[in-house]
Amino acid sequence: MNIKIRIIGACGSGKSYIAKELSKNYGINYYELDNLVWDRSAENLRYPIEVRDSMLDAIIHKESWIVEGAHYKWGQESFRKADLIFILQPNRFIRDLRVIQRFIKTRIGLEEWNYKQSVKNLYQMLFIWNRSYDREGMNQVLEITDEFAEKRIIIKNNQEIIKRIEKYC
Repeated sequence: MNIKIRIIGACGSGKSYIAKELSKNYGINYYELDNLVWDRSAENLRYPIEVRDSMLDAIIHKESWIVEGAHYKWGQESFRKADLIFILQPNRFIRDLRVIQRFIKTRIGLEEWNYKQSVKNLYQMLFIWNRSYDREGMNQVLEITDEFAEKRIIIKNNQEIIKRIEKYC
């Protein structure tokens, strides 16, 4: 299937989960924007902006892809190139619960993650990044994607994404 999908939402909204599921079900490669920002070979090491942007540019010029991430202040070309843009907006308490569950699962080794999660990181996700996303980020995402309103879909749960993609195909 040749389709380009951009998924955006706050921490714990289900971006990574649904991107992996869609990748598995439809055979489309998925990419996490965090992995374009952070060099996972070392802790707290960012890629230079030019490297990050070059990696994203290579991805969005492929025949099909799923790009997921909370980032919206950079990489806006991914919105332009996408066939479908999914903005995830689950309930804040669901997101917080997912973030806490992921923290526990990765800390006790039940789930793998790209980075070692710390208590500081958990605090930032719950009380800084997600609250900021709710106060300002979502409005900015809607503004940035307004010109793509015909392909932008705001959803509350991941099952809606699957239904929309089945309709699209």
